Amino acid sequence: MISRLRGKVWEAYPNRLVLDVGGVGYEVLVPVSSVDRLNPVEGTELELRTYFHVRENAQVLYGFASEEERDVFLLLIGRVSGIGPVIAMAVLSGMPVDRFKACVASGEAAELARIKGLGKKTAERIILELKDKVGVVETWKEAAAGEVTAAVADAELALIALGYKQVDARKALRRVTAEHPDAGVEELVRGALRSLP
Repeated sequence: MISRLRGKVWEAYPNRLVLDVGGVGYEVLVPVSSVDRLNPVEGTELELRTYFHVRENAQVLYGFASEEERDVFLLLIGRVSGIGPVIAMAVLSGMPVDRFKACVASGEAAELARIKGLGKKTAERIILELKDKVGVVETWKEAAAGEVTAAVADAELALIALGYKQVDARKALRRVTAEHPDAGVEELVRGALRSLP
């Protein structure tokens, strides 16, 4: 599994980059939001969080500017029926992650449906399945209300995206935050993974 890449930009296009990592050119599909944030210029060095997707007839590497973008991508392809990488990338290209979370939390299917490649039914399914199956919206609301830190909320979403149940993720994160209250997302995830089965 390729989880991160750091290298020089060989080629930069609106939704695709080619990174030189140790003399090997990796083609990475990226959402417009990541391109806007990274502003890749040929010859500059950058780091991407990645997801390697293998299908019968293709192997595709997807890249993201932040853990948060990758986590939302993984939630969409892993927890919403009928959503594959292409539609998940369209969602990330169509609106910022914070706005997407707000739309899901408030049930704004009409706004999600405006994203190219999403229809009204798909937008409604995203809202329904993220609310009911994963409980993601509850975490987003708690973070917005200040009940949990943004780092804890992001760590919980990362663990859910990795396939852990929300209840188990929360228990593990409580143990880690009790010992390390100021831990960042990566430290929280690592600590939680040590205690999860």
